[in-house]
Amino acid sequence: MKVDLLHHSDLEVCAHAIRTCWQSFDKSDDGGEKDKELIHRVGNKFKHASTLEHLNYSFYIQGVSRALLQELARHRIASLSVKSTRYTLKELKEEESFTLGMSMIELKEKYTEPNEVYNDIHMQRASKYLVWSGNLSVDFSSIVALENLRLILLDGVANDRAKYCLPESYKTELTWTVNARSLQNFIKLRSSKSALWEIRDLAYELFNTLPDQHKYLFEECVSKEN
Repeated sequence: MKVDLLHHSDLEVCAHAIRTCWQSFDKSDDGGEKDKELIHRVGNKFKHASTLEHLNYSFYIQGVSRALLQELARHRIASLSVKSTRYTLKELKEEESFTLGMSMIELKEKYTEPNEVYNDIHMQRASKYLVWSGNLSVDFSSIVALENLRLILLDGVANDRAKYCLPESYKTELTWTVNARSLQNFIKLRSSKSALWEIRDLAYELFNTLPDQHKYLFEECVSKEN
């Protein structure tokens, strides 16, 4: 998983929105400590969280599964632009066999330890397309599904039909734009130890990628539970 921050609003935009309510522009320090304290006091302490919607963040998220994507789509308000399977599945046609002709049973006989799989040069080719779960049975099923998809594409099936065979572990990437209020909600819910492990990793990555001067708005949302 890789997360890059593409763009973010300046804190003074949010402070300006707050000061608009009672015309206190003369007290602004252009996103300095006064404005930071104001945003925290009004947006977090006094729970006027709608003011935080003036802060927006755009992230480029790579190497996450379609299982995670499905959960990410539940969060509002946010905008997603996702790598298209219609146009990009053709990359699989250039690959050699991922299973080397082995069945699920034969894969289990050949590889008995996770490190044997994840360090094997043939399996590493599959990791370009799959998020490993850490469970060998699940990961072998994903590899077999990936190979079946490759063969279907080679058989001339159109991408829009073939993509119905995609395993949930299939990697994707997206640009995700979210406001601070929604991001607080996301980090609070998804950094919980009860969240899906992959989306929990994403919650921490998003927080770590934020500008240092913005992190204070989200620190109370980050779960410290292991």
